[in-house]
Amino acid sequence: QVQLVESGGGLVQAGGSLRLSCVASGRTISNYAMGWFRQAPGKEREFVAAISWSGRNTDYAGSVKGRFTISRDYAKNTVYLQMNSLKPEDTAVYYCAARYYSYSVYVNDYKDWGQGTQVTVSS
Repeated sequence: QVQLVESGGGLVQAGGSLRLSCVASGRTISNYAMGWFRQAPGKEREFVAAISWSGRNTDYAGSVKGRFTISRDYAKNTVYLQMNSLKPEDTAVYYCAARYYSYSVYVNDYKDWGQGTQVTVSS
């Protein structure tokens, strides 16, 4: 089991930036793929970004590609999501998730989840 805690969410105006952090505990995440997902009111949880256990491979949803960057710091056992050029449609609760070895874009492929952090983007 990996315990995950997200932070860094908040209220920001369109065009602004936020950096979300996901701190893992219980075990190191060096052999885990990590993902970020989000869920807006009335919508299904959707894929945002993922990074492989090695950090050499990343994947992004088309809606955030070029604006968001996922990264990881093995020494700090932390995964980040840098969000730039934020849009109102980015408003959602953002969740960090962990999966052993290979990354996935599917919600059901992840076993360990954080509690989520709210991101609200105003126009």
